[in-house]
Amino acid sequence: MSAEPTAQPLAEPTAGSAAGTFSPDPAAAPFRAQVLAQASMEARLLLRNGEQLLIALVIPVVVLVGGVLGAERVGLTFSAPVADVLTPGVLALAVMSTSFTSLAIATGFERRYGVIKWLGASPLPRSGLLGGKVLALLAVEVLQVVVVSAVGLALGWHPTPGALGLVGALLAAVLGTSAFASLALAMAGSLRAEATLAGANLVYLLLMAGGAVVLPADAYGSAGGWVTWLPSGALGESLRAGLLHGTVDPVGLAVLAVWTLAGALLTARTFTWE
Repeated sequence: MSAEPTAQPLAEPTAGSAAGTFSPDPAAAPFRAQVLAQASMEARLLLRNGEQLLIALVIPVVVLVGGVLGAERVGLTFSAPVADVLTPGVLALAVMSTSFTSLAIATGFERRYGVIKWLGASPLPRSGLLGGKVLALLAVEVLQVVVVSAVGLALGWHPTPGALGLVGALLAAVLGTSAFASLALAMAGSLRAEATLAGANLVYLLLMAGGAVVLPADAYGSAGGWVTWLPSGALGESLRAGLLHGTVDPVGLAVLAVWTLAGALLTARTFTWE
């Protein structure tokens, strides 16, 4: 005959838990922890993608080197040394390439493969998804600033921004990242992945060539006053004001803030998980 089963005593509740419950208590992580975890994952995925690194680092460095070394050959002249003018513009290009082009393409294909839909079923809200992506972009942009600045210094860049200029440049970078990120999510959240891929690359090329991001607005003649209302022109002019002239460009910062608000509202109304 088999032995009679004996009753096992219940596990004692751990300190801090209610009687009769298990520990750890299953629940969503705090919002801050969710955002940081999402940002860490986004940054790792971006740095592991060769195509995204090409857009984020290689193209800006090639534009900077080619612009500084070839400015005289194509007749580009500025009131300041070429490296001093082009380096802030290429930093603006790096911000745009990461926060708009890379983010739009990555998010578009995440929607296509159902990754965004899975995140939508998690406790992470849309604001947390946006916050995680923006934090990841800022982390990658720190790397971009280090690389582009090192290349610029090697080419003869002599920045003298002062404290006011550094504050203006920092505000421009943050607002520029927010503006382009919100516009990227609006595009990726409403178009198919293939359309997002084509559209993001097309907008990137158009703004790089004619959006006053690398070259100052006065290089575009009569159109210079108009291109500064674009997010690319506002970012480029604000960074040049901070890093070249040591001042703050309030108009450029205001333009970036308006684009940020418009992009965020558009994303909230049109973004879908799949």
